Amino acid sequence: MAGSSFGTIFKLSTFGESHGIAIGGVIDGVPANLELDFEVIQSELDKRKPGQSAIVTQRKESDKVQFLSGIFEGKTTGAPIGFIIPNENQKSNDYAHLKEAFRPSHADFTYQEKFGIRDYKGGGRSSARETASRVVAGAIAKQMLQSVGVRFSTYVDQIGKIQLNSADFYQSELIESNIIRCPDAQVAAEMEELIRTVRKDGDTIGGAIRCVIENVPIGLGEPVFDKLHAELGKAMLSINAVKGFEIGSGFEALTMRGSEHNDLFNTDGTTKTNHSGGIQGGISNGMPISFRVAFKPVATLMQSQESITIQGEAIELEGKGRHDACVVPRAVPIVEAMAAITILDFYLRNKSIHL
Repeated sequence: MAGSSFGTIFKLSTFGESHGIAIGGVIDGVPANLELDFEVIQSELDKRKPGQSAIVTQRKESDKVQFLSGIFEGKTTGAPIGFIIPNENQKSNDYAHLKEAFRPSHADFTYQEKFGIRDYKGGGRSSARETASRVVAGAIAKQMLQSVGVRFSTYVDQIGKIQLNSADFYQSELIESNIIRCPDAQVAAEMEELIRTVRKDGDTIGGAIRCVIENVPIGLGEPVFDKLHAELGKAMLSINAVKGFEIGSGFEALTMRGSEHNDLFNTDGTTKTNHSGGIQGGISNGMPISFRVAFKPVATLMQSQESITIQGEAIELEGKGRHDACVVPRAVPIVEAMAAITILDFYLRNKSIHL
């Protein structure tokens, strides 16, 4: 199966299925003699893992990462870093009814048509469980980027129609102060109540995550097809359930005139506004990189839906198993991880530009 790798110099390749023995990955391009903080890596995984609160899937996974190679006495050796995350709490029987049926808006139908075979237990390779491997790589990338002062602020800014009316930079302690990962306590409470209501109805709901990256060096991004915002868009759209990506002014730009939208310069090269979202001509300009990622409602409902079988027969399909009513709070560390992987990869690529 192609398409399981991301990055050019800092490169992650992932493997494994939701109900297999383990998931994992191989990270290439990590320089030698980097001292890793393994507690930080595990804490990032803990933000993504299932069963962390009453509003998410109750699958119980410790998600303890085990490093297999590329690390000696706590430091990187320059060799590929291999790791696994064992699967501990599979309930494969919950998916037996899907052996001959397709879930609406899932990857079941397209995988079957493309490959002629599919792992129907938990979605196999199409499961969002694969994203845990990305969080490991992202946690390592963030540690490397800290050495040059890059920092991230990633948080939930919308669930359904409830939206945080601010694009300010928020510190991580505010973001992690509630289970929604929204830095405004009042708005977070409204979002949580909405998710609980939707969950009781056996339904699901979507939302959005904002990511702000500060202190990104000027000059990251490669014309013409490897523009920085294009690669960030690809990174975000590769995450399960993502349906939209906008950077800077995004779709609001279509209502503005050029005289309003242009980011005028200060004498030090910064800009008075940041409608560009920190990227111009596909290259970082030193201003904060700011983007939003939209997530659809989770496709598996605890309701009966019309569907079809492999034989093309119409059926009523009942949702079973343990699933999120809203995936957005658990997706915050995934968005941040993919952003860090992308920024670090371009940072390392930029090292080859000048002798």
